[in-house]
This record gives sequence, structure tokens and C-alpha cells, in this order.
Amino acid sequence: MIFGRIKSLDAILATAEKKSLTRSLGAFQLTMLGIGAVIGTGIFVLTAEAAQKAGPGMMISFIIAGFVCAFAALCYSEMSSMVPVSGSAYTYSYAVMGELIAWIVGWALILEYAIAAGAVSVGWSGYVVGLIQHAFGINIPHMLVRGPYDGGLINLPAMLIAGLVTWLLVIGTKESAMVNAVLVAIKITALTLFIVLALPAMNMEQFTPFAPLGFGGISAAAASIFFAYVGFDAVSTAAEETKNPQRNMPIGLIGSLTVCTVFYILVATGVVGTVGAQPVSGPGGQVLAPGSIELANQCAAIKDAAVVCSKEALAWTMREIGWKQIGNLIGLAAGLALPSVILMMMFGQTRIFFVMSRDGLLPAVLSKVHPRFHTPHVITIITGLFVALFAAFFPVGLLADISNSGTLFAFAAVSIAVMVLRRTDPDRHRPFRTPAVMVTAPIAILGCAYLFYNLGMPTKLMFVGWAVVGLIVYFSYSRHRSHVGRGLVEVHEIDSDAPPQPVPPIV
Repeated sequence: MIFGRIKSLDAILATAEKKSLTRSLGAFQLTMLGIGAVIGTGIFVLTAEAAQKAGPGMMISFIIAGFVCAFAALCYSEMSSMVPVSGSAYTYSYAVMGELIAWIVGWALILEYAIAAGAVSVGWSGYVVGLIQHAFGINIPHMLVRGPYDGGLINLPAMLIAGLVTWLLVIGTKESAMVNAVLVAIKITALTLFIVLALPAMNMEQFTPFAPLGFGGISAAAASIFFAYVGFDAVSTAAEETKNPQRNMPIGLIGSLTVCTVFYILVATGVVGTVGAQPVSGPGGQVLAPGSIELANQCAAIKDAAVVCSKEALAWTMREIGWKQIGNLIGLAAGLALPSVILMMMFGQTRIFFVMSRDGLLPAVLSKVHPRFHTPHVITIITGLFVALFAAFFPVGLLADISNSGTLFAFAAVSIAVMVLRRTDPDRHRPFRTPAVMVTAPIAILGCAYLFYNLGMPTKLMFVGWAVVGLIVYFSYSRHRSHVGRGLVEVHEIDSDAPPQPVPPIV
């Protein structure tokens, strides 16, 4: 039965109650938490990708992606407040819709975390290579800083940063909340500086044509830009530490997403108004696919004289309008701040793998803890190896889209779980209740489906292929070894030797 093998919600809650966290966060702290968790990575690394898909219309894409996030976040908040353990959507699905759905969600979360870490590694590489070139005059050959899809051979800097973060995770070095807060401040300061300098230099003619590829292009860009909002679930998972969550959670979620969307639109306006954002076309006039070898060749032909050709769009824009040193500073800010995002993504990945392994769905060796460092070194090394390989050979846009496919699936599953649990267990205590859930949840599900539909065909095929592999693994291995299937009632989400949660920024 597809909805069989439910992980006991009562067992999860009984274990979670031992944490007894203090409810201390108000609406303002939640809003700041959300802004710190969301702003940064996507806008730094995906602006050029969005410009190639939508032109100036990418400003609308940010609004669409933020709108879908808001509804998904409201559903996510009910589950995270009711099931306050850090197994994420995997645990929520296991408790509500059964093991098979939970397995598929957990399998999809691998796409969200590991491939997102690869995407951020590639974004970091673009900014650091640009900084080295413009600040020190050292030109690194494209063959060594771009993957095969992007006109190169291998992206060594991206591979190296992924390897460094993996090493830090294995030896047990985790960033403190204070360090994370400083890095968040660096990101926000860099983006604010960009807005202040770019907006006065705008030329309104750059906004025409506004949507060169029509609404389809805007929708495609929204599906990619969704990556820029990943992190908003940091607000949802803080529900158990929130005073008056029914009032403060919606304020924190909607407030932080609104501020981030305004921030993103201002940055996009600065890029479009100063250097333009029209898609690059091939010799025959056809618009080239983002991340394609054809686009890389055309960018080489025009000597990268377009923002869509840049691997460091915001720094490139600053240099183009005469602020060369500010461009270098933005490159430095990205170089400092983005590794912490890679670290948080890989924390999330190792935690999901760890819990799935402890549940018997993956081999027990994956949850083996190092005797000296007390970290799950096996799964950390395996995850790091794959992240490094993704970063070495694939362009940032493709990685972001693949990551989005996993994220959208997981958020849709949580939205379904909220509705199912309202029917099957209506009397259970809910510290936060999703407003108008029978309207909010379907909008979240349809929004996720809409963005998924607008991802590129290669991305959708890759997601389907990944899901098929996951089902083969489940029915050939996991189903027969599942602890729940064998009648064992266990909750490993808060085991003392589990990987630490990603550290949320303190504000």
C-alpha cells in the first residue's frame, strides 16, 4: 500500500519534547532570520542566467518565485511547528504519508542539497576567478575554470572549494552563529552598495524590449530564480522557538520574502538599467540556451561584452559602469560569504542521509561516526565527492535547475501532507495553523508544479531518471531492510551523534 508504513508521529513528538527549546523569537527576529538565510547566493550567481532566459522581464520572475515560496512556506510552517525535528520534509512525509513517499522525498532532497552545493561552488569560482583576474592581473585559462558545457574542460576552483568544505565537515569544524551573522552582513552590505551605485546610473532605454522571449521566458527564469529563495525554510523550522507562532510566523515569512523580493528587484533593476540584460543570440538570430556550448562560443566571439556572458554578473556590472574597485570588493564579498552556504547545504545533505541510514533505508555504514572527530565521515566524504564532481563539470544554471526540481517536489509533498493530516488527525495540537489551508496548500502545490513545468526538458528528464533510480533502490534494497517495516519504533532525527543542523544566522 502506497501510504503504508507510517513513522509514528507520537514517537517523533515524544522524542522532540525532550529538546524543550525556549520560545523567544518575535516577528522582527523571524523576519531578520529569513532575510539573512535567503539573500545572497541566487542573486549573486543566477542573474546572468535569468537575463538569458527573460531579459529585463526577469524582474517579474523574482515576484513569481517569491509568491510561490510564500504559500509553500505557510504550509511548511505548520508541519515544522507540529513536528519540530530536523528531518525536514523527509520526516514530515514519513509521519503522514508513509515510507514510500518519504523515500521519494528524501531521494529528491539529495538533489536539493548536494547539487545546490555544487551550484554555489561554481558561483564562488566565477567571482574568485574574476577577482584574481582584475585585482592581480592573473589570467587563468578558461579550460581550467569552466566545465565542458561551458567552453572549458574542468572547473578546478569550484572543485577545490567543495573539497575544502568537505574536509572541514569531516574534522568537525562548524561555523558559529556569530561567524555566520558576519558573513550575512557582508552579503547584504555588498548588495546594498551595488544598488546604491547602480540605480543612479540607469538608462531607461535598456528596459526595451522588456520581455524579448514573452511570458514563457519570464516563467522559465522564475523556475531558475526559485533557487535564490532557498533558505526561507530556516524561518519555518524556527517555529518551535517562536513566541505566539500563529501571529508571528506569517509575519516573519511574508515579511522576509517581501524584503528579499524587493532587494532582488532592485539589484535586477540596477543590472538591467546600467548594462542591459538582453539575451545573446547566435549568428542566425536564434536565442541561445543558457549554459550551452553555443552560448559560450558566442560570448567568446563578442569578447564577453554582455552580462549574460559573465560568471560574476554583479562585479562585472560595477566594473562596466566605472566602479572597478567596488566590483573587486563585491567579488571579495562573494568569495568570503558563499563557502558558508556550501557548508550549510552539505550539513543538510549529510543529516538527511544520516537519518535515512539509521532508519534502515540506506546501508548502516553511511551513518558510521568517526571515532576521533565524532562526525559521520563516510557519508560526508561521499557527499563531498559528488558535490566536487558536479561543480567540476556542470554550469551553474543547470545545477540550480536540477536542485530546484528536488526542492519543488519536496515542498509540494509537504503541502499535500498538511492537507492530509488536517483530515486524518484534526485534533492534534498545532502551534501554527496554515491560514485557509484548503486554499493555501493547493496554491502552493500548483505553484510548485507550475515552476517545475517551466524548468528545461533536460532538467525534468534528469529528475524523472533520478526518481526511477530511487524507486529501484527502494524496492530492491530499502523496503526489505526498513526498521519501520520490521516493526521497530525509532526516531533518529535528534540522535546525539547526528550531524549538526545548519547554523541559522543570528540577528
